Amino acid sequence: MFANKTTLLSLCISVALVSGCESSNSSNNDKLAQNTLPYLADWQPANSAVAKDPAIEAEVSRILALMTLEEKVGQMVQPDLREVTPEEAKQYKLGSILNGGGGFPQGNKYSTAQDWAKEADKFWLALEAAYAERGFRVPFMWATDAVHGHNNVYRATVFPHNIGLGAARNPDLIEKIGIATAREVAATGLDWTFAPTVATPRDYRWGRVYEGYSEDPEVVYQYAGRMVQGIQGGSDGLKTDQHVISNVKHWIGDGGTLGGIDHGQNRYTEEYLRNIHAMGYVAGLEAGAQVVMSSFNSWWNVNNYDPMATDRASASDASNPYMENQKIHGSQYLISDVLKGKMAFDGIVVTDWNGQGEINGCTPADCAQAVLAGNDVFMITDREDWQAFYHNVIKQVEAGIIPMSRIDDAVTRILRVKLRADLWQKPMPSQRSLAGNQAILSAPEHVAVARQAVSESLVLLKNNDQLLPLSQESNYLVVGSASNDITKQTGGWSLSWQGDGNTIDKDFPNAQTLMMAIQQEVGEDKVFTDPAATSPQESIAVVVMGEDPYAEMFGDIGRTLTLEYSKLKPSYAKDLQTIQSLKQQGYKVVTVFYSGRPLYVNEEINQSDAFVAAWLPGTEGLGITDVLFAKDGMDFKGKLSYSWGAMKCSTTINRAAPNISNYTTPVDGINGELIEQDISGEHAPLFPYGYGLNYAGETEVAARFEDLDAIPLDPRSYGCGMSEPDSDVAQYPLEIYGKDAQGGEFVPRMNGAANGWKILPLTRGETSIGSITTLGINYDGMQQSALEVTFKGRQSEFGDNAPGQVYMQTPDLKGRDYTRYLNANSTLEFDIRMATKAPESLVLATHCEWPCNGTVQINKALPEPSTQWSTIKVPLSCFVKGGMSFQSMSTPFLMYSEDAVKFDLGKIRLVPNPNGEPKDAVNCDDVLSF
Repeated sequence: MFANKTTLLSLCISVALVSGCESSNSSNNDKLAQNTLPYLADWQPANSAVAKDPAIEAEVSRILALMTLEEKVGQMVQPDLREVTPEEAKQYKLGSILNGGGGFPQGNKYSTAQDWAKEADKFWLALEAAYAERGFRVPFMWATDAVHGHNNVYRATVFPHNIGLGAARNPDLIEKIGIATAREVAATGLDWTFAPTVATPRDYRWGRVYEGYSEDPEVVYQYAGRMVQGIQGGSDGLKTDQHVISNVKHWIGDGGTLGGIDHGQNRYTEEYLRNIHAMGYVAGLEAGAQVVMSSFNSWWNVNNYDPMATDRASASDASNPYMENQKIHGSQYLISDVLKGKMAFDGIVVTDWNGQGEINGCTPADCAQAVLAGNDVFMITDREDWQAFYHNVIKQVEAGIIPMSRIDDAVTRILRVKLRADLWQKPMPSQRSLAGNQAILSAPEHVAVARQAVSESLVLLKNNDQLLPLSQESNYLVVGSASNDITKQTGGWSLSWQGDGNTIDKDFPNAQTLMMAIQQEVGEDKVFTDPAATSPQESIAVVVMGEDPYAEMFGDIGRTLTLEYSKLKPSYAKDLQTIQSLKQQGYKVVTVFYSGRPLYVNEEINQSDAFVAAWLPGTEGLGITDVLFAKDGMDFKGKLSYSWGAMKCSTTINRAAPNISNYTTPVDGINGELIEQDISGEHAPLFPYGYGLNYAGETEVAARFEDLDAIPLDPRSYGCGMSEPDSDVAQYPLEIYGKDAQGGEFVPRMNGAANGWKILPLTRGETSIGSITTLGINYDGMQQSALEVTFKGRQSEFGDNAPGQVYMQTPDLKGRDYTRYLNANSTLEFDIRMATKAPESLVLATHCEWPCNGTVQINKALPEPSTQWSTIKVPLSCFVKGGMSFQSMSTPFLMYSEDAVKFDLGKIRLVPNPNGEPKDAVNCDDVLSF
């Protein structure tokens, strides 16, 4: 399937398709082209394509000797664009900044390439001025999350997410994507991308599965080095202003957390951690990746130890706070001993977004342990946190807690990477060769690569009677939740962090949804969107369905849910109903499925005549129709890089790693219990790894069942994290909003008199109707997991139009039975931080389809204005006394106000109390006396 060796000539040709062939060392190219997946009995040094240069090392030593402690620590701090000014960058002599998802110059989502480059100029000039009187200089650099193209930038090329690229099985294509992405990043004047992700996802409940190329280390290994090569261009390309710094992430094992919980526990043995989860780093570091990002997850293993311990003998003692959560951000063993030591990585280790704050005993602003563990650059996003961190590190060095040698190691690495990228010789961002050139964004040759990637990533799962390819002469009924929804097509990390809040006309004007692509292919007169306008005799039905966009923990599938697509959200159930209805009417049905992971869709497949897994293809819908209509003889090439389950809870079904002889299903490295499912038993995949039909009906591996019209249906009716169905008394908390709220059971909304009481969904960024504004803020260790809520009130210019409400509601507005929570003596709990005093008009309500509701005068229970968070617990019985019926709850949380008030809100949930209502719960009598 894969070529074993690519010659310099063929590599040069593939590069020339995008940007021309750059000179490089032939031995390095031969090394990068090797695709043999190794087995590592122990960690091995990486023979990096970007080797140490004695001249660079001498210059690093010269500059380091001239720097003050304050200047060194400034190099280690990396704030978010939204929380730092050029003046602050100059004052603290910051080494870099980042723009997180949804961060734009001047907050303008539609910034041009020139806008980005000019914004970068401001910081570049600020650092030049900061060092003007020092006799030496240290250039500034800017990092960004360009993870499927330059996806934070308006009009940039958006490529398929990695899950689709894994199905394409084309390493040459991966390098082309890397080259195109680097050129577009360079066009905006930025220096460094947090890509590629080289995770090996092993549990489909994880919200980041789509960021991984494959469940199997083979594809990850084959792709990682080629993407790094494309982004950086080798040691020579890195020096140019048409390539940027590459960053492999997240070190290590983020794809292997128990239960698929983001930021959770990885418990693989070290052998399996090394040979399954580390293969992308082996290849990426060999290709010369200059940065590695630490991971949010922990790794539970006896080799971990607490770098804060007074002596090594007691460092692994369970009484040490670190050993109670073993977060990798604090793992000196994995970062310093393994990555920097045994693997000989000499570049930068950067933390993830406030990741050090998750280590026991740490906060984002204060964490000597993360410095001691070996992190070099600290992504600290909030202004007060990064400034406090800067001062705390200086104090910790002066107090002897952090040795100066550790600071010098970090800054040596930062200077080394900056010198390798030739930042001293590059002019300010807007003056570089590609900078500000809008034509580079979505350049035709880049879009062509994206379209090719879409076509090659499609996997044909079923094709009865060769219904596909489609004919240009036929009529088509195009329906389904994703048929004309660009957000489902592009997924998370697309202009916004969660990929939500976008429209095709305004945000992706050059894109095509699948409906638009079919219209372009056959003509609008042959495409119908209303079943009443056509018939099965006249048209073939194309149903396009898919997951709503999500990123990181907000895509996790919680314990009370399964992988069943139609049960994850009410809107998804409509897709199944649509397929069933069309089939009953006699239509031939082609289903195209957008998803960030394999999901249980047995009934959807049974009812479809053809079924295509299209993953998250990005903006180029024409890449799908190229194959569906077999343009120029195109055929399906995609092969599953993830096994596709037959059961609702086939969550951890993974191909045996080919590099591990005598491979067995992975077990917990501490207690020996299985942590994955045996794929030879009941969890044998419906479609095994490598499955994928072509138009001739050929596939390298067969489906589990021969009759794909009669796939057995799994009767399970309770979540994959539950041992039995929930009884009449709830056992688990119902997470409504916050970092633990998964599955989309409730969605945040607002409305008010100012917008005619029209429903407006809340985004993770800023949402406003004028009289009410919400803004996603960091809380509980997670970015944008809480809301800053501002009601302007009647005293403002809105007057009588000021009343409004912020609430969490079922997506379809319909009520459902949650009596089991009432039976469990549950409390509605939420965390709140009052910025202003609560007015009398501020009330809290639950609704059972308006006008049925229960309301309490919550202002009487809220704390005074403070910088501290408080947890409020309101018994559900209070709402019942106020008129609520939990037999039909549609809105579990609603805050209404007519007057001005401002507060932060997070972690909303219903909490069962089997031993009775908690003593600190609100007294119903206190809040029901209106």
